[in-house]
Amino acid sequence: MKIQQSREDYLETILVLQQRLGKVRSIDIANEFNYSKASVSRAMKLLREKGYITMDENNYIQFTDEGYKRANEIYERHRTITRFFEDVLGVSKNVSAIDACKVEHVISKETFNALKEFLNKYTKN
Repeated sequence: MKIQQSREDYLETILVLQQRLGKVRSIDIANEFNYSKASVSRAMKLLREKGYITMDENNYIQFTDEGYKRANEIYERHRTITRFFEDVLGVSKNVSAIDACKVEHVISKETFNALKEFLNKYTKN
């Protein structure tokens, strides 16, 4: 897994877990990914160094403005690509989620914008 892809996966997971749980700690991420606490701790350190997250005195993770913006961009790509695979191509929910997770990291802005425009124009959602 490339570093950029790993960073994006962590940001997206933090966002999803915040939506689900309200507050997120590293242990929640470790449980979600089935990763070791040490691996997640290293990743959180890198995200802090990059300026994407902060951690409060209780070790809850919060996004910086840049981190929140980036996480939302990644999650939008994931949701849009998943929707395209399911609604347009008829791919099963499970497979489309797995494939979207791979594609979301490599799709160009141009192609993503065209895909989004297509969905907005030709589907009801």
